[in-house]
Amino acid sequence: MTTLTRRIGSAQLEVIVADITTLGVDAIVNAANTSLLGGGGVDGAIHRAAGPELVAECRTLHGCKTGDAKITKGYRLKAAHVIHTVGPVWNGGTHGEDDLLASCYRRAIELCREHKLTSVAFPAISTGVYRFPAERAAEIAVRTTIEMLPLAPSVARVVFCCFSEPSAKLHAEALVRHSGPCAD
Repeated sequence: MTTLTRRIGSAQLEVIVADITTLGVDAIVNAANTSLLGGGGVDGAIHRAAGPELVAECRTLHGCKTGDAKITKGYRLKAAHVIHTVGPVWNGGTHGEDDLLASCYRRAIELCREHKLTSVAFPAISTGVYRFPAERAAEIAVRTTIEMLPLAPSVARVVFCCFSEPSAKLHAEALVRHSGPCAD
């Protein structure tokens, strides 16, 4: 279900409530842990849906630092690729959490550019067990993605795939703030 759609330059940005593992996009972004070997939440769901080949490829990547991202094949997913990014654990906002979260979105868009991907879906990175405040995270996600789009002209579609209606509402509000009012 699409909650909101906006055009920014040549890219279409959407906010939806859905299971990210079911989306037919070039890449889905995995809110991974530093091992990249699977975990709970979105990470666990993506690993289960992709199958054991995903964890086998992730083992060859030797982990990932917080704020960085790495790309793999999608295996059994509809998405051809998975971009694994490690969001920050919220520690009160005084340990560079905002910059690290923004870096997750920047690095994911950079990987889309490098691999000439045209569509990508993001979950609400770090807002689950990592406890990043959801409203703040949505603002960073939308703002950073919009800032990066001119540097990745191949990206024609960005989906903010939310697990819940409240998360989608926060992302939609942020998207309206950064794209201006327009008729849908």
